[in-house]
Amino acid sequence: MIKAIYFIKRKPGMDVAAFQNYWISTHAAIVKKVPELRKYVQCHTLLSGYRKGQPIYDGVAEMWFDDIETMRRIAESPDSKAAQADDYAFIDMPMPFVLTREQVQKDGATDPSMVKLVEFIFRKPGMDVEQFQDYWRTIHGPIAAKIPQMRRYVQSPVLLSAYSEGRRRPVYDGVAEVWFDSTDAMRASEKTAEYAATRADEPNFIDAGFRFIITKEHTIVG
Repeated sequence: MIKAIYFIKRKPGMDVAAFQNYWISTHAAIVKKVPELRKYVQCHTLLSGYRKGQPIYDGVAEMWFDDIETMRRIAESPDSKAAQADDYAFIDMPMPFVLTREQVQKDGATDPSMVKLVEFIFRKPGMDVEQFQDYWRTIHGPIAAKIPQMRRYVQSPVLLSAYSEGRRRPVYDGVAEVWFDSTDAMRASEKTAEYAATRADEPNFIDAGFRFIITKEHTIVG
């Protein structure tokens, strides 16, 4: 299954609360009509993330389809076009995105009360894409999954087809998503030996200074 991840910034001048309300009510109702959409999740940046300025994104949207061919085909449907047109009502366009396949590293249960850390990852300069993806999946993933406060951990590397000759480089090489019981639990994890080991391994495959947002997840479809 293919997962499209959209990186969302609200329309200039729009209040954060108004943006979040429009996204989860008006826009969600429109997107729910898109045919053959298997799952649709909105991740809203926590309001606390605005205390020290503007976060890199106001949220991310995730949409699952059976395959790329299905995604391209339904994009021409009236309901898909209606959803695309409504993007302009509340999103600062154009909206960057990546196409990925999930790799679950820690398959724990989640619930709406949890917080979800979303990290936007660039691979280490000079590192081959396949080497980066293999290291992330087989070496780093198992190290990070040992963090005790982590409830669920999913890696979403960008499809290799996105790196074909002549194509523009993807906005990121991957997205990591981690669920915690609360922001306090997330902060507590940073004091563990497992977290220290995770951070120590990052320079082996990640470019320094990756970005993140802390969100609340809302499942609209699926």
